[in-house]
Amino acid sequence: MLISSLVCSQVEEVNPPDYIKTISFKGNTPESQLPVLKLGDYVDLEFDVLNGDEDDYYYTIEHFNFDWTPSVLIKSEYLDGNDNQRIRTYENSFNTYQIYSHYKLTIPNEQTKRLKVSGNYMINIFNSDNELMFSRKFMVYENMANVGVNIKRTRDIAYIEEKQKVDISITPKSSHFNNPKQNVKILVVQNNNLNTAISNLVPQYTIGNQLIYKYDSESSFWAGNEYLFFENKDVRASNTGIQHIDLEDLYHNYLFTNYSRADKPYTYNPDINGNYLVTVLDRDNPDIEADYVWIHFSLLPDPRFKGKTIHVYGNFNNYAIDDTTKMVYDDVDKVYKCAILLKQGFYNYKYVAVENNGTLNEGLVSGNFYQTENNYKVIVYYRDLGKRYDRIVGFGEGSSINISN
Repeated sequence: MLISSLVCSQVEEVNPPDYIKTISFKGNTPESQLPVLKLGDYVDLEFDVLNGDEDDYYYTIEHFNFDWTPSVLIKSEYLDGNDNQRIRTYENSFNTYQIYSHYKLTIPNEQTKRLKVSGNYMINIFNSDNELMFSRKFMVYENMANVGVNIKRTRDIAYIEEKQKVDISITPKSSHFNNPKQNVKILVVQNNNLNTAISNLVPQYTIGNQLIYKYDSESSFWAGNEYLFFENKDVRASNTGIQHIDLEDLYHNYLFTNYSRADKPYTYNPDINGNYLVTVLDRDNPDIEADYVWIHFSLLPDPRFKGKTIHVYGNFNNYAIDDTTKMVYDDVDKVYKCAILLKQGFYNYKYVAVENNGTLNEGLVSGNFYQTENNYKVIVYYRDLGKRYDRIVGFGEGSSINISN
């Protein structure tokens, strides 16, 4: 399966070391990890450091072009105030087996007063030795265009049961777009996952000043399947999706063994599209009172897994695929296993395969079904004649819950 990715992508997000967990990055919408916020709105970044040393951390903010190459704007042109400031708000965990410090940063704040322009941004978190700990992308938009998003089944008969296509209409609110085939670019994101985003679409035609995108294969996504989930807001008792528990140095939650769903009939099962929510029972503040638990995933083998590596996949680690998410076959129990340290809460996850050539195959284990409910975001960029940076002039969202032919 081929993945559409950001064209000419230059800057990638850096994932954190093992002792930094539960990075929550969101604006005034519930989605984590990929904030798309209106110019002037706030954004919150929270994370835990699992050493209890109360280390100092600092942040910087950078502006980028559509293709994630650095923009030519100097800092004072896109930022009012200062960055490279210490994150001052943090609390230590309370009454937990795992000691950690919870850090929180809100932008704008007293030092970083506001972001002046729209566009692509990256926030970078450094330690006191000026070592980059992790970075996250976010987008800021101006509401200068109406963006219509409509999800339909693909017209390609070969994939009509497996793919969803995104139809898009963009209508500027005041004036028209100059030379839109050159100056207007869009990014289409499924379930907040930039790894599978589509970015190489140009308007097919115009009606008045409205830009129309009604591609078939070019704007199609593999539909996937509803995410699996578990909840462990009470670590001392088995919750949804958890078969049994154990207490050693920390609590261990063993999930029910999953199986390949690719050949099973589609079953509607409401999910939160790969996201997660930190929550804890009988506590007032989940930020510092939710504990960390070893979550044990297990998956029955399947002949189609041969020659591929299987990973646990979800927004809990920003859809990263690495050694911590790799499933290892257990010869004794005859299942694939993986243990991941996660904070108490409600989590969506699924299993994906990585081919020998490094290609991600999201549907090998879970299957692809056109009925799957997915969230789609469309971000519209515009660089007018003579301008020095790519503005984000519109933002639209759609869901495949009511997908049509």
